[in-house]
Amino acid sequence: MRRALFLALFVLAVAVPALAQDATKVDSKHYKVEFENARVRILRVKYGPHEKSIMHRHPDAIAIFQNDGRVKFTYPNGKTEERDTKAGQALFTPAVTHLPENLTDRDMEVILVELKTPKRRKPAATKPASAPTNSNKQ
Repeated sequence: MRRALFLALFVLAVAVPALAQDATKVDSKHYKVEFENARVRILRVKYGPHEKSIMHRHPDAIAIFQNDGRVKFTYPNGKTEERDTKAGQALFTPAVTHLPENLTDRDMEVILVELKTPKRRKPAATKPASAPTNSNKQ
């Protein structure tokens, strides 16, 4: 019985991050795409007082806070982190899977600039170097 319980917990621990998806697809109430091209995607993020999201992921991004606030992040491993934010504050956020929650009695708004990883191109084929010539012919 214990073995089955530990197996189930292990599967959950592995599956939760894998199930985390794009914020705009799993939480369109809070995340709206403002602009997108091959290099960036800009999201407008809005949470009402004490609203929370669901577990989702973001690539590397720059967050620009539009107002003062306090937010709680819950991570797939169960750990939590609370942060104070200031209007106009900008910070780099490495790729993350999390569940955010607005801890204030006010709306919270963030502009999130997600960075896209460029697709790697195959290097151009190069001509093989020709055999060296012997210029000292006699």
